[in-house]
Amino acid sequence: MNIKNKHNKLISLILLVFLVGGIFLFGFYLGSSDDNNSFTSLAYSEDAKNKTDVNNEDSFDFNLYFEVWNGIKTNHVDKNKIKDKDLFYGSLEGLAAATNDPYTTFMSPELTNEFYDDLSGTFEGIGAEIGIRSEVITIIAPLDGMPAQKAGLRSGDKIYAIDSESAIGLTVNEAVKKIRGEKGTDVVLTIIRDENKPIDITITRDKIVVSSVKTEMKDNGIYYLQISNFNDDTESLFTEAVSDIILKQPKGIVLDLRNNPGGYLDTAVYVSSEWIKAGPIVAEQFGENRRAEHFSNGNGRLSEIPTVVLINEGSASASEIVAGALRDYEKGTIIGMQSFGKGSVQTIRDLSDGSSLKVTVAKWLTPEGDYIHDKGITPQIEVELSEEDFNNDRDPQLDRAFKFILEGK
Repeated sequence: MNIKNKHNKLISLILLVFLVGGIFLFGFYLGSSDDNNSFTSLAYSEDAKNKTDVNNEDSFDFNLYFEVWNGIKTNHVDKNKIKDKDLFYGSLEGLAAATNDPYTTFMSPELTNEFYDDLSGTFEGIGAEIGIRSEVITIIAPLDGMPAQKAGLRSGDKIYAIDSESAIGLTVNEAVKKIRGEKGTDVVLTIIRDENKPIDITITRDKIVVSSVKTEMKDNGIYYLQISNFNDDTESLFTEAVSDIILKQPKGIVLDLRNNPGGYLDTAVYVSSEWIKAGPIVAEQFGENRRAEHFSNGNGRLSEIPTVVLINEGSASASEIVAGALRDYEKGTIIGMQSFGKGSVQTIRDLSDGSSLKVTVAKWLTPEGDYIHDKGITPQIEVELSEEDFNNDRDPQLDRAFKFILEGK
């Protein structure tokens, strides 16, 4: 997700062509919609076959879009209930889905508003980031203290049903739409964890207000700094935290990025720059022939303070950028479990009707050139947090981080 160009109104050329063509065909449909426009016989289909070379991937007839549209509108058993807008937006969602990239998505105006609400840190729902792993809707990270976490959802839980309806084959946007809802209402998620039997978890939706940065000076002299997202409020809150750290001069810092699903790329660079004085923080690879590096802003005010970075299966995207950069520059020791492995960058293009297109524009590499997409960041010290630990409010990962700072091993 993740370049901050929320107000960029430039529509990509491909989508523009599709929309112009769609408007033309839609207008043609309105002027000619009658029973003669239905696909009336197998002979018609055979004729279409004869016009198309099925072995040529570049050969297709754009009129096929109109044929499908008109066929649904004139033949579907519930044609009177089908809305043109739903068909149109659905076709745009399918266009994005045809990339076979779960992070390239078309979002309706409603979903676009929800997406920006997420980035602002205020919305109504269960408080969990979801993604697709092995073609199954998967919990990337339940947000700290939110309904999803309180109900017992864990990073890596696979969602097989939402309110008893199968979630198999759903896009992320479709799943979010089903899971979201008004404060005080319930949603039941059927999940599978660690290949065990399915279990139903009932979650009561609530207003989700997330402050992305939390801090605490521990009694052992270590400064605990948790970043739960890289959102709109992160830079200002993190800057305040850095000033507090400099004032208190702790023995070390624990930077907790567990269950952080990511956010803005430039915010990740900003955060990393407080440990890294100079050099690239991350590189974006655009196709095969172009690469862009994002360099430190030169602050480096925390560069001499011993730091441990905590990650787990719910650490993704921007949080992996920070962890990878601190690891490569030897400014932080990574403790925890393998991260999620989202090594791609998306840009958001706002469209004319309030909808938006989120497109994967690049894959990113750590400063040493490591791709982490689908494999994640490997901790230098692996420490598991078991279900028993979770249920009994134990945190062996944090305990290990404290020990590493205090004992140097």
